[in-house]
Formats: sequence, structure tokens, C-alpha cells
Amino acid sequence: MNKLYVSVDIEGVCGIVDWKETEIDEAQGAYFRSEMSDEAATVCRAAVAAGIDSIFVKDAHDSGRSIDPSVLPEEASLMRAWTKDPYSMMAGIDESYAGACYIGYHSAAGSNGNPLSHTMSLKAQEIRVNGILASEFLLNAYTASSFGVPSLLLTGDAALCESARTIAPNIRVCPVISGLGGASISVHPKRARQMMADAVTDALQADPARMLVDLPDSFYIRITYLSTKHYLAHQAAFYPGAEKIDMTTVGFRSTQWIDVLTFIHFVL
Repeated sequence: MNKLYVSVDIEGVCGIVDWKETEIDEAQGAYFRSEMSDEAATVCRAAVAAGIDSIFVKDAHDSGRSIDPSVLPEEASLMRAWTKDPYSMMAGIDESYAGACYIGYHSAAGSNGNPLSHTMSLKAQEIRVNGILASEFLLNAYTASSFGVPSLLLTGDAALCESARTIAPNIRVCPVISGLGGASISVHPKRARQMMADAVTDALQADPARMLVDLPDSFYIRITYLSTKHYLAHQAAFYPGAEKIDMTTVGFRSTQWIDVLTFIHFVL
């Protein structure tokens, strides 16, 4: 069976700009949950039209309960909420998938490509892996590669799409939103969804071997917490193998990516 994995976030969907628009209990978030659902559904339908038999969709935002299941094609299954394991936004992935797509993704903590930039948690000022400023896309693309799964498509803000090329030069990207200070500038949502459909169709026709993100031989992760969360560095330093670098920063080394994910899982 030809299977596709799709991880979906909200802070990079077309038009979003404010944290309240991301929250499930805010009325103004209803539109953006609908847009998130429609973008996921667009990619899924285009993938089915391109020959994909089965799609696993991970609702990977906040509560994990933002996507409307009814808008997805019947070939898609949906994971809601959280497994509470280190795979997080990539829960359920394994070696059986032909590729992974990342929808509605956003720039990393410590960058200004999106008014809602962050990485995994609002506690972190920045996260670096082998010196590279780490977005959720970087972390999740490495997770996909650890299972031998190519990264096919990334949609979200323009700065993230540009930075993604440093680790995934052949991934298809759809920049549908740009950050400018505290503002966002977006293409029309109908145009955004057409761009996504075209991009995933193109990605599924490409050589998947050229879209597998290279995994480093070893990993050194540094997490710098916000200054108001400095006590978290002290706490995280007790994680086995962690080192406290300064009052707000901890580091951790491993040759195994799952070890890095486990470290993140327990200290963020």
C-alpha cells in the first residue's frame, strides 16, 4: 500500500497572525481551525489523485483537536490529541510511509519570520541542533529520516520555507504567509490551497531518494530558555547526560536521534 504521512500545525496557515487565533476556546480561532482543516484536506485529496492509497494525518497543534475530520477524504485517518511519547508531532510514523508532508508550519524560536515563531514550546528562546537554529520542521524532518521516510512538502511561512532548504534542498515548499514585525502578509487562501495541491502532486512524481533529509552522524542540542524561565535550565540539567551551559541554557549529546527527542520530551 502506498502511504503518506501528513503532520499539520496552525501557526503557518494562510492569514494567521495572533495567538488567540490559534486557541481552541477562542471564537476567532474557528476560522483558522477551518483553514487548517481545509489545507490538510487539500493536500490529502491531491495526494489521492496522484496515486496515494492511504494517508495518516496527525493533528499536531496544541490540544491536537483542531482539524475537522469530516473535510478529509475517506482515504485519510486522523490522529487527534497526543500519544505522550517523544515522537510528538510525528506520532505514529514508521518505515512503511512513502513520504511525509508538513502543513501549516512556522519559523523557529529565535527567528522573526512569523509573529508566532516558536519551537515546540513557548518556554524556549531558541533551540539549536549541531549549531543550526531548529524549527519544528527540522526536528520532524529528522524524525522522518530516522525511519527512512523522505520529506516531500512543506507549507507555511516564507522564512521557514527558505531556511528548510539548508537541510532539505529538494523538498517542495509553499510559502503562503510572510511575517513583518508583528504583522503577517498572506496570499489568498484559495490560491494557497491550489499551490499546495500542485506542490504535493509534483513532489509525489519526484525521486523520493533525493528528498530524504540527511541525518548527521551525531547530535548536540542546546536549549536556551526564556530569561523568565531560567529555573528550567537548572531543572533540565538533572536529565541524564545533560549539561548546564549557563543560567538559561542546557546541552545534550547523542548519536541516536530518538535520544534527542526523548531529551526534548522531558525538558520542554
